[in-house]
Amino acid sequence: MRSKSSNFVEEVWRNITAEAKAVVKNEPLLEIFLNKAVLSHKSFKAALECRLLNALINDYLTKDILSYHFARNQKAHRIESATLDLLAINNRDSACNSNLEAFLFYKGFLALQAHRLAHNLWCDGYQILALLIQSTTSRFYGVDIHPAAKIGSSVMLDHATGLVIGETAVVEDYVSIMQGVTLGGTGKEEGERHPKIRRGVLIGAGAKILGNIEIGAGSMIGACSVVLKAVSPHSLVAGVPGQVIGNTLTDKPALVMNHYFEI
Repeated sequence: MRSKSSNFVEEVWRNITAEAKAVVKNEPLLEIFLNKAVLSHKSFKAALECRLLNALINDYLTKDILSYHFARNQKAHRIESATLDLLAINNRDSACNSNLEAFLFYKGFLALQAHRLAHNLWCDGYQILALLIQSTTSRFYGVDIHPAAKIGSSVMLDHATGLVIGETAVVEDYVSIMQGVTLGGTGKEEGERHPKIRRGVLIGAGAKILGNIEIGAGSMIGACSVVLKAVSPHSLVAGVPGQVIGNTLTDKPALVMNHYFEI
């Protein structure tokens, strides 16, 4: 008997393939592209691994190395998390019109899946390989996430360019992070030194959250804010340095994606 999670992933994959077939019908010149990226694969897992291969492969990260570790890293939770990340983009980004678009064209999604692979490798003891994947993702996609960082499911990295997430950072489920965000440290301290972002948080473009501080569940960090102190749940924070200027009006601002506020 198949698990509910397996059925869920398969349902999303059927939706993606149906969308791809519809595009081919309307735009026949894209048949080769969509066949290679989607329609020639039997599962979401196979298609995602192909996307990651094409994104990461270089003189040092060869196809053989990546394929070997894909085969060793048959972790269902990584594929389930990727599926939830995909749905997060389609549900939250007003510019995204389909799961197919999110899968093919959103580099934040691809960078996050590369991180998920690197994180699994890091935890399994392949730390140099994990750092090589991090370096490659940073170089080609402008997204720098340390492989030890812990990131939950249903996370959207919108645009993602210039995103930095440090080694001991934690990002829980249902979080949305815009471009140019830093989840960093405050100096050369060791041990836990990066932010902990709780469920449902929305972080605006260019925000900097520094140090081993907690951003409480359901909070919103305004664009370009610099946050140096812990934030209570459901707080609205803005400014340099960041100050609590009110409360959020929804349980999970990350799902609503409304960045507007009045002081």
